[in-house]
Amino acid sequence: MHSFQLLCSLLLCNALVVAAQRKLQKDPEQEEQEEEENVTRIRMPQTLSRGWGDEIEWVQTYEEALTRSRNSKKPLMVIHHLEECPYSQALKKAFVSSPEIQKMAQEDFIMLNLVHSSTDDNMAPDGHYVPRILFVDQEIGNNRW
Repeated sequence: MHSFQLLCSLLLCNALVVAAQRKLQKDPEQEEQEEEENVTRIRMPQTLSRGWGDEIEWVQTYEEALTRSRNSKKPLMVIHHLEECPYSQALKKAFVSSPEIQKMAQEDFIMLNLVHSSTDDNMAPDGHYVPRILFVDQEIGNNRW
């Protein structure tokens, strides 16, 4: 029985070595095909919505957002998030799937979403965590969170 287990182990090891060698030896046609696939996988530039709602008018910078907020008399909503954060992704999914939220964001707020950290402590009155939604008063730029 012991020699049977040894033989099976050797055959398994041999199969793993052969599989690893095949993986390392690429066929020139396969390499060319993979290069073509990589070219087609180039990501399209993202819109300012970054997937949070393409029907919403998003602003590009905090300064632009403050100016538009003052001119329109609408409050500013700043969404801080990270693409690789599962909590940010869950919030984005809920935000996008709600027609009421999308309508309110489009009609009642100046919208800005940020995927980078801000060094401005006014942009993080309660910490630099994500996801974080910050509301800014249009009259004086004071944070209302």
